[in-house]
Amino acid sequence: MSIRLAAARYVGKPVPRIEDRKLLIGRGSFIDDLWLPRTLHAAFVRSAYPHAVIRSIDVSRAVKAQGVVAVFTGADLNPRVGPLAVNANPKYSKVPPVKPLAERKVRYVGEPVAMVVAEDRYAAYDAVALVEVGYEPLQAVVDPEEALRPGSPLVHEEFGDNVAFTYTRVGGDPDGAFRSADRVVRYRHTVQRVAATPIEPRGILASYDPSTGQLEVHASHQFPHSLREWTSEALGIPQNRVRVVVTDVGGAFGSKIPHYPEDVAVPAASVALGRPVKWVETRRENLSSTTHGRGLIARVELAAKSDGRLLGVRVEAIGDVGAYFYHLTQSVYTGMLGMVPGVYKLTGFEGKVVGAFTNKVPTAPYRGAGRPEASFLIERSVERLARELGIDPAELRLRNFIRRDEFPYKTVGGHEYDSGDYEKALRRALELVDYLKWREEQRWARQEGRLIGIGISTYVEVCNFASQSAKVRVEPDGKVTVFTSTSPHGQGDLTAFAQLVADYFGIGIEDVSLSFGDTQSAPYGGGTAGSWTLVSGGSAILSACERVAEKMRRIAAHLLEARPEDVELIGGRFSVKGVPERSVGFEEVAKAAYDESELPDGEEVGLEAYAHHVPKLTYPFGAHVAVVEVDPETGRVDVKRAVLVDDAGNVVNPMLVEGQVVGGAVQALGQALLEEVRYGPEGNLLTESLADYLVPTACEVPEFVLERTVTPAPNPLGAKGVGEAATIGFAQAVVNAVEDALSHLNIAIERMPVTPDYIWSLMRSKGVTL
Repeated sequence: MSIRLAAARYVGKPVPRIEDRKLLIGRGSFIDDLWLPRTLHAAFVRSAYPHAVIRSIDVSRAVKAQGVVAVFTGADLNPRVGPLAVNANPKYSKVPPVKPLAERKVRYVGEPVAMVVAEDRYAAYDAVALVEVGYEPLQAVVDPEEALRPGSPLVHEEFGDNVAFTYTRVGGDPDGAFRSADRVVRYRHTVQRVAATPIEPRGILASYDPSTGQLEVHASHQFPHSLREWTSEALGIPQNRVRVVVTDVGGAFGSKIPHYPEDVAVPAASVALGRPVKWVETRRENLSSTTHGRGLIARVELAAKSDGRLLGVRVEAIGDVGAYFYHLTQSVYTGMLGMVPGVYKLTGFEGKVVGAFTNKVPTAPYRGAGRPEASFLIERSVERLARELGIDPAELRLRNFIRRDEFPYKTVGGHEYDSGDYEKALRRALELVDYLKWREEQRWARQEGRLIGIGISTYVEVCNFASQSAKVRVEPDGKVTVFTSTSPHGQGDLTAFAQLVADYFGIGIEDVSLSFGDTQSAPYGGGTAGSWTLVSGGSAILSACERVAEKMRRIAAHLLEARPEDVELIGGRFSVKGVPERSVGFEEVAKAAYDESELPDGEEVGLEAYAHHVPKLTYPFGAHVAVVEVDPETGRVDVKRAVLVDDAGNVVNPMLVEGQVVGGAVQALGQALLEEVRYGPEGNLLTESLADYLVPTACEVPEFVLERTVTPAPNPLGAKGVGEAATIGFAQAVVNAVEDALSHLNIAIERMPVTPDYIWSLMRSKGVTL
């Protein structure tokens, strides 16, 4: 199906975000803003040990504390509820059940052991300190490579080892590719764990009504309908008696997708006590108990001809799963493999990823969810190969790109790329950065002892995974209400949706209102993640608009005494084709739709339609170039130029796209240079606050030069996705640039983040003094 928009008044324009006014005037509705009468507050006793046997839990002092209503341990709570929802594939995985509160053993620092419920938050946290837990510490394992070695401490004794899963993927003829190669190179890459650190941490407010058996859950979450299903299953309450409401969400980046222990424990406490119960995470809890992202160690082999033509790639990777599987934990690592071939024509691919249980908080999606890791592996490897072959890294890429006229293209990774023009994006990025000038500057700088580097990354990603639904209703006064199954949380999607609807019907954007996040009114669908909201959600909305317009066309034809096929909707008016003066306005038709006397025979009162969109995968791409200078005295990296040319197909709102690209680039910069969740050798979390876990500030962020190419996708909007583009492409551009700056010193970058002390230590280990 292809939907043609009317003459665009809004689509393609940088329309200011309609959802921002309430935030700017302090009228946002986040979890901590919500209050219900008789609300109780929950706080959690969390393990201070990465691995230990629970010998005893004494709550006697806590239950007597002022304001405390109840204290729950695993023995109290777990028999009443089911385990957390996970989606690991049991065919190639060992899937331990995840209980809301730990029993018998704890397996990571921050794992919840008991829950205190009190009249106010302060009383709850004071009582947490009164709960005495007797632990017998066990040896922990935090290094995923060490975890897979025989004799390592077992996270789950019942499995006999720490292998969480093993997944392989083969495409083309990898053996033939490597046999025919002139050159085979091998590299090791590490992609560190990072924390999502949204401005608003997680939170939940659950209210159970014993008189009706209804449970209402307000949560800061990305998947409202999934959370309703999980809550229903865990608590044994029918779905039609569970309502989940998601309003404003202060950032998520994938970390608010999983089903967490608190998502079961807090509603269960409300059911048990018959009163609303609220819990809002602290920043320390967010860093220790909310899922981390990334966490990958990989060995990559590239097969190539001496002229730089790439033939094949092999990958052996280890994914740092953590102590348990959460929802989509496994999918991040298995999905990564198929995207390793990147933007290149290869004849063979072979990949294997082994998940390792470790004594850490579980990993789960973080902005990009496997695609940043895949792009990092191939782009870092291609950059190094180019240097070893003495070929300019831009030229080597240009020799190996899938050409524009070869799409759709079936890759050896198992994907079918829909459309692309990788050469155009790279050439434009090189032009914008003034590539040849910087190469010349680099040569002069080295003679002066200065360290300038240029790094390139050309990426492709996959998105549009989830089906979405929409309901569109035209009210009697001609205003339009849209209900979407997506769950926007800062991206600006409400503005983009309103642009689409306003242009489709030819009405003002101010006449469109949108509703989402309430499972009682929002149609069923996949929430928001994976860069799918506009492409899939917007397509569903347009389909519903089309169905409403068809009914309006029939009503307008009746009013105009014409045949429906002779009536068209242009600029907010229904007119007879070829006779534009015979017309009726959008509002007039809307009013008639609710007046039985104005309707043609067989038409029911009202103007409302539902649509469900099943998407096809789509593949955004781009080229990023970074220019850096490394201070030889301190190791500090200064990003002097940052050029990002991205292709997300047709664009509804360029201002929103730029915001997404800049935000993603800042997070990628953080991963490249600053951010790392660090555990000590005994499993203690070392980055427990933002004083230790460093995120970029305005001081570290360079000016980004942004541009787009447009290669439409074969879907109703011609759009792809852009929410994760920069996190997928930019980090390795920065790391490649740093390594390029040091390459003449025979220094290789082996891990992220590339911190000043890391660079300084590398230079000193090589005896480099400038």
